[in-house]
Parts: sequence; C-alpha cells; structure tokens
Amino acid sequence: MSKPVVATASLAGCFGCHMSLLDIDDRILQLIDLVEFNKSPVDDIKKFTKPVDIGIIEGGCCNSENVENLIEFRKNCKILISLGECAIMGGLPAMRNGIPIRECLEEAYLNCVTVDDKIIPNDPEIPMILDRVYPLHEIVKIDYYLPGCPPRADLIWEALTALLSGKPLNIPYEALKYD
Repeated sequence: MSKPVVATASLAGCFGCHMSLLDIDDRILQLIDLVEFNKSPVDDIKKFTKPVDIGIIEGGCCNSENVENLIEFRKNCKILISLGECAIMGGLPAMRNGIPIRECLEEAYLNCVTVDDKIIPNDPEIPMILDRVYPLHEIVKIDYYLPGCPPRADLIWEALTALLSGKPLNIPYEALKYD
C-alpha cells in the first residue's frame, strides 16, 4: 500500500514554521514511516512529481511569484494547511501594508545608508511587489489553519497524525488564545 504524500513550501516569511516542523525531533522518523514527502525542503524535491494528499505552506504573499507558487501548490494538493501567522494573517511582512509601495521602495533602495547604487530595481526578472502582503486564504482555498509564530511542533504533529488517520483536527484553545 502506498503512503500518503505530503508537500511543504515557504512563501514570504522567515522559514520558522519549517523549523518548527523539524522540532518534532525523533518523531520525524515516525513521520517518514507514515508519509512520502514530495516537493519539500525536507527532501529537496523542487517540483511536484505526483498529486499530493496534504500540502503545508507557510508565509504570506508579497509578490507575484508568491501568488504563482501558491496557486500551483493548491492545484497539486487535496488538503492544504495554512501554517503560521504569516500564512494566516500576513504576519510580520504585513507590517508594510499601511505604507504605500513607493515609500517602501524608496526607503529600501534610495534612502538606505547601506545601499550604494541608489536605484529602485526594475528588471522584469524580479517578481512584482504586490500592493500589500496577502494571507493565503485571500488567494486560494485553505482547508486547515495552524496558528502560531511559529506553531508549536506538537500542534503540527497532532494535526498531521489526525489528518493521516482520518480523525477530526481539534486545535486546542491554548493554541488560539493570545494573552
């Protein structure tokens, strides 16, 4: 019998959610026994090679490349999990949402003391920056949300094992409250 296939990806964020996935420690060996990874930094597969049962994606969408990657990821995943605050609400990258794009670019490239060239890059190869950082659910359908910055490793483990065994995904109140 073939194993369920899992894929992971990161968009605009810090990669901390993937680090939290790795923080399941020796349970990663159990996970490898339970699933096959496809298109993930975990196994360094860069492109989908087959349909995926569960996709886990972190980070928000801040540029056109993020949007393209998210849409492609959604097309290949039966179930898609939005992992962490950047994916769910835009997270820290969304702090720029109240500032006009032009002002952000000028601060980063023209007014920054550590930049010598003083030009705003405009090469067509560079992904276009979006008007704001978007949470993933504003672009594609998301099936489950795992909150946190980053989500606790135990929460990721419990969610994956519940989905793999066909049990309901119950997120404890403690993972949702922010006191």
